[in-house]
Amino acid sequence: MKNRIIQAFIEETRNNGIKFTMDDLAKRLGISKRTLYENFSSKLEILETIIDQAFTEYNSRAQAIREDDALDLQEKIHQLIVLIPNHNDFFDLRVLEQLKRYYPEQWQRVDREMNQWEDLKQLLEQGMETGLIKQQNIDLLMKMILNVVNISLDQQFFSEQSISIKEAVEAMSELLIDGFVKSE
Repeated sequence: MKNRIIQAFIEETRNNGIKFTMDDLAKRLGISKRTLYENFSSKLEILETIIDQAFTEYNSRAQAIREDDALDLQEKIHQLIVLIPNHNDFFDLRVLEQLKRYYPEQWQRVDREMNQWEDLKQLLEQGMETGLIKQQNIDLLMKMILNVVNISLDQQFFSEQSISIKEAVEAMSELLIDGFVKSE
């Protein structure tokens, strides 16, 4: 039931923005508000659960990539760049703007998590040390990668272009890597 509620919350947010009521959510699910409150004490609790799930899963998948000895350094960098958090359909520019306005504390956490790619930075530094990646300002490179990946938050653009978020991030990653990896 909790997963159903979370999915309905994401759908409600995507369709109507984040300013909906628990009544609206209960109606979407076809359940009573009482049933809703038996699973989550508030709308805020559902929101925080979505954020927790997204970044816990993301961090777990990132760790698996870093520790995968079958991947070379370039493939690890690529896979970290294209790694998209679960509930990516929730992390849309419009929703994030509303989150920033109505839930500033949760917005700060999401913003911090989405801009904290220490693992990628370490792999890029390792790439520079080994000669795989051209020597350059690592902070500028990180800023560029983050900004390019954050383009994927403009889901309306990709929808209009009939490109999935995954396809878009994959293409952007290939462009980034081909642009800064030394050719043999």
